[in-house]
Amino acid sequence: MNAMTEAPASDPQDVRASLAGDGAAYARLVNRHTPAIAKRMTRFARGQAAIEELVHDVFVEAYLSLRTFHGTAPFEHWLQKIATRVGYRYWQRLKKDNLARVDEHHAAATSETSNEVFDRLQQLPPRDRLVLTLLYVESRSVAETAELAGWSQTMVKVQAYRARAKLRKLLDAS
Repeated sequence: MNAMTEAPASDPQDVRASLAGDGAAYARLVNRHTPAIAKRMTRFARGQAAIEELVHDVFVEAYLSLRTFHGTAPFEHWLQKIATRVGYRYWQRLKKDNLARVDEHHAAATSETSNEVFDRLQQLPPRDRLVLTLLYVESRSVAETAELAGWSQTMVKVQAYRARAKLRKLLDAS
């Protein structure tokens, strides 16, 4: 059975084995969930190297936090929360370092429109980008967005309102 067809039911066993020091079990978790995490990270970065680095960071953080996974939700949901936080920190780091520019040589956009949207989102502060990406690019509900971002639902609504206003100004200026 390859990594793409392994049943998620094996996640709990691999988590337990990983906690017991079985490196191969953690490798199976990484292989099983890398496609989904890589897809999530394309919301935060465009260049393949940056996406790969973010995916790596997600799995390192997950490994270091593995003891906090209690199995009350699927392992992939837990990983998605970590991925969202890693992506958000990446945006904060870019803003702090004034590197919030899309490298045209590494852009992997599928259309000119998605490049334009990505470019406009790049101009927003990380909190605004996060809420708009989760709500509108990923079509997440307010409740899902709140859970992934670690905010209250009220905070998501307020942040989305403010972010839309900022995005509207950017679009009107262009």
